[in-house]
Amino acid sequence: MASPIGKGTARPGAVKSADRTVELLEVLSASDRRLTLTELHRELSYPKSSLYMLLQTLVARGWVEVDSDRGTYGIGVRALLVGTSYLDHDPVVRAAIRVMEQVRQDINETVHLARLDGADVVYLASRESEHHLRVVSRVGRRLPAHSTSLGKAVLSTRTPEDVDLILPAELSPLTPNTVTDRAALHEQLAGFRNVGYAHEREENTPGLGCFAVALPYRNPVLDAMSCSVPLGRLTPEHERQVVAALLDAARTITELLRQFGR
Repeated sequence: MASPIGKGTARPGAVKSADRTVELLEVLSASDRRLTLTELHRELSYPKSSLYMLLQTLVARGWVEVDSDRGTYGIGVRALLVGTSYLDHDPVVRAAIRVMEQVRQDINETVHLARLDGADVVYLASRESEHHLRVVSRVGRRLPAHSTSLGKAVLSTRTPEDVDLILPAELSPLTPNTVTDRAALHEQLAGFRNVGYAHEREENTPGLGCFAVALPYRNPVLDAMSCSVPLGRLTPEHERQVVAALLDAARTITELLRQFGR
């Protein structure tokens, strides 16, 4: 089970009930299946009676859904509504959508927008290729920054010291090709820093290559745009087209956001 965001970290001045509510929702959202009360109790270590009452409150409010037959709990539709509202009001997403659509039309590959959150990247928007490529990334999905071109693009804008502070001590692989050696990752990021874009081949998804550019409209950089390409279509000429389209898109989005004071 994926750990909840920030689980186990100190929260000075936190209101216990609010803190527990958020942590519970993070555990449910990070799980790829519904969880029983016992599993949630084991993960969170809250008193079981308090946990049960908290779950019932969230079920009544629509933030959590319960399967009464199985006694399992999952994230509810209210979480989707709040997440959608976040995207609707985010100026970066609004500025990037039209540019992403143009990139997709120009190169006919799937384009993504993501944001660094802790040691992960969170996907904020996607525009699918007409080839109907189905990849694991989707809006709201979290993936380790070190294993994605999106994450590498953002990390390449930071100093090696900052990268070490951001990433966990142990880098877990998503595929056999994921770079998990810290020295090798730093060497990779240094190369990306020099050329102005990041790339990876099958570090995230077998059969796919991915290219990404950071969006340097603010400091520190948090956002990046990427393009996923099946290796069977990844000729040197197509790679040049993809990289050129992404670099141009990054300049356009950055200029738009700076124009409006972001």
